[in-house]
Amino acid sequence: MAAGVVVQNDALQADAFKKLYPQEFFSKFIEDGIRPDGRPVGRCRPTTIGLDVVSTADSSALVKIGSTTALAGVKLEVMPPREDSPNQGQLVVQVEMTSLASSSHRPGRFSEEAISIQERISSSLDTSSAVHLEDLCIDPGRAAWCIYLDIYILDAAGALLDTSLLAAVACLANLRLPPVLVNDQGNVVSAEADQSRPQQKLQLHCIPISVTCGTFNGRLLVDPTFEEEVLLQTTISTVIDGQSRLISGPSVSGGRGEADLGVICQCIETAKYRHKELSQLLRQQLEATR
Repeated sequence: MAAGVVVQNDALQADAFKKLYPQEFFSKFIEDGIRPDGRPVGRCRPTTIGLDVVSTADSSALVKIGSTTALAGVKLEVMPPREDSPNQGQLVVQVEMTSLASSSHRPGRFSEEAISIQERISSSLDTSSAVHLEDLCIDPGRAAWCIYLDIYILDAAGALLDTSLLAAVACLANLRLPPVLVNDQGNVVSAEADQSRPQQKLQLHCIPISVTCGTFNGRLLVDPTFEEEVLLQTTISTVIDGQSRLISGPSVSGGRGEADLGVICQCIETAKYRHKELSQLLRQQLEATR
């Protein structure tokens, strides 16, 4: 019994020290090359991808990196193409921070972080040409698909861009376009009865993957948690494709330190390795849902 009381007291003292002196608490771990959750500084949290998790969506994906959770869903809509691009459809991205994702987020208010993530995802998908908008054309000048891609952050436990972008990519990679045609009256009708027009899987022409790193006392930490992010001197997010081409970034934020060229190169190399790992995981999940 006495030993149990001692262990409990030690745990309480450690928890109190962490709350009162978070910087010092974190430093003691990082000095030994380890993190409070037991990971080495260069290791990412366990990652899972679930597909077709929302039955009412045309495609959906639930991604977890550690506790960080993002849900992506697609709704398809047929609409007239724009006059300046008669042979292209549209891809509309929206990111929302749910009320339970973070204690600092107030329902009904736009989250600046969600808006920033939305802009980065839209830019990454556009710059990488992951989706060729021509693939969304049904009938040039008459009808095209509009993909509404909604991403909900369910748990904001760190590296939100990484989790949200992976959910978006997984959702798009799992999307199938229903067979439709434009009849003589100019109406878009289902062509499911036409065996020559099977469902068409949306082709992703590349897979953009984001990796977030941070610096703390001269150490580079990969995939920081939220508790780590608030203590980091700098945070660097890098978006890369399967050909090791930079799609976006490295984007440096923080303000309490600077990322030199050596650190940025480390982040890029880490992103290359992480891309191989996550793209393989995504392929495995896509094959399992065939």
